[in-house]
Amino acid sequence: QALLVESGGGLVQPGGSLRRSCVASGSMFSTYVMGWYRQAPGKQRELVATFTSGGTAIYADSVKGRFTIYRINAENTVYLQMTDLKPEDTDVYYCKLQDMGKWGQGTKITVSS
Repeated sequence: QALLVESGGGLVQPGGSLRRSCVASGSMFSTYVMGWYRQAPGKQRELVATFTSGGTAIYADSVKGRFTIYRINAENTVYLQMTDLKPEDTDVYYCKLQDMGKWGQGTKITVSS
C-alpha cells in the first residue's frame, strides 16, 4: 500500500513562492492519479489541483494562473508550485492518491507579512 510523505511547508510573505512535494512509495507511481487539497480550520477540505486519469491538470479557480501541479515519475513525486501567494492561501495542504483515497500527512502553509 502506498505511503505518502509531504514536505515544503512553512511561512511565506504575500507575493512569495513555495513548492510542496509529495513522495509516494511503491513501484506503480506513474499510474497513480495525484492531487493536492487544502483545509482551513472548521472548513471542508477543498481541491486545489489534481491530475485527471487522462493526465490533464485541473485547478480550483482561486489558484489558476498561480499554482502549478506537476510530477516526476522517476522520483515518485508530485509537486505543487505556488506563486503570488496570498494570505487567503493560508491552510493545511495535503496531497492525495486519488485512486486509493490515501492522504499525505498535511503541512501548514502560512502567508503573512
